[in-house]
Amino acid sequence: MSDQEKTSLWQGFKAFLMRGNVVDLAVAVVIGAAFTNIVNSVVEGIINPLVGAFGTQNLDSYTSCLKGPCEGTGDAATGVRILWGSVLGATLQFVLTAAVVYFLMVLPMAKYLARLEARRKAKEGAHEVVQVTELEVLKDIRDALLAQRAENEGTTPPPGQR
Repeated sequence: MSDQEKTSLWQGFKAFLMRGNVVDLAVAVVIGAAFTNIVNSVVEGIINPLVGAFGTQNLDSYTSCLKGPCEGTGDAATGVRILWGSVLGATLQFVLTAAVVYFLMVLPMAKYLARLEARRKAKEGAHEVVQVTELEVLKDIRDALLAQRAENEGTTPPPGQR
């Protein structure tokens, strides 16, 4: 490869990495991994003991026998089992992860961006009103000057110039 091809390849790679979507995705993956650990701890430390108050603490032990005889546990189990407890545990972890991400990240960011947009629109609206008002005042001054000149000269100003 020539030096120019290496340079353009490197510049293309840098441009790809500097795109907003790639950086946002990398941040989301890192934060998602951190939240997964937190949510797993919440499920194991709080949810499972609460469920354990009514049954067993391990949600994975909740099963239903689809085709018997269902005996034993783990690899020695016989029959066809539906492991609805593990599905329930995974669903709880997903819902908690989504809730944490939404309430701690998405909602505050959306409110912040909405405030910024409202401020920007308010500034633009005020700026437009000032510009329109100034333009109208200048037109009125021009019309008054033209009318004054026409009176001094004894002629009438052209239509639309009053």
